[in-house]
Amino acid sequence: MPLVIVAIGILALLGLIMGLKLNTFISLIIVSFGVALALGMPLNEIVKTIEAGLGGTLGHLALIFGLGAMLGKLIADSGGAQRIAMTLVHKFGEKNIQWAVVAASFIIGVALFFEVGLVLLIPIVFAISRQLKVSILYLGIPMAAALSVTHGFLPPHPGPTVIAGEYGADIGEVLLYGFIIAIPTVILAGPIFTKLAKKLVPASFTKTGNIASLGEQKEFKLEDTPGFGISVFTAMLPVILMSIATIITLLQKTIGFE
Repeated sequence: MPLVIVAIGILALLGLIMGLKLNTFISLIIVSFGVALALGMPLNEIVKTIEAGLGGTLGHLALIFGLGAMLGKLIADSGGAQRIAMTLVHKFGEKNIQWAVVAASFIIGVALFFEVGLVLLIPIVFAISRQLKVSILYLGIPMAAALSVTHGFLPPHPGPTVIAGEYGADIGEVLLYGFIIAIPTVILAGPIFTKLAKKLVPASFTKTGNIASLGEQKEFKLEDTPGFGISVFTAMLPVILMSIATIITLLQKTIGFE
């Protein structure tokens, strides 16, 4: 019975957020109260339990999320994302343009939340598609696939970070296994799926988009943006730090290094 109540609570939470468009935090509080009452928890214990749950979760995540948001802000506001994308496009060339978009989106997706990466990369995809006269979907699907997969599988993004914390998993190992799953998933959901979709619904790939429909976009002159190396380093810094922590932990376990 408790599992059924929890399942109903999860469905109610999804309904409040996705259906009624209610604020996520408020939805969580409402559903928490409802589930606690349904489980027979005393009223005077409900608030304390919710506070303890939120505090316990945020305690070990706040620093990761805070630093991740700071790095993402640096990349977004400095034009680092544009530098990474345009450099890889030039390096890969027109023939491999899809792979350039995948690589750029993957690197940018490690550091930025999905929606932030999407806002930054969509104008670039529009510009490239217009310049090379290819469909928006031809480049847009691989871009969205890379951003979505990194957001879902790789720390320091919220989902995998929270799960790692709840299960007491080593964040570096979660990152490693995340990469093992993420890379082939991006390839399947990006370039390979795009080829399949183009055969199934070719009419969709003849449509062109209008960049003006996106509204006013912040533009950067490439010479005013940070260098490619420092931009990639900044984007991958969380990965580097978590990898170093994992290596040190493994050394401690294997050779007693302190």
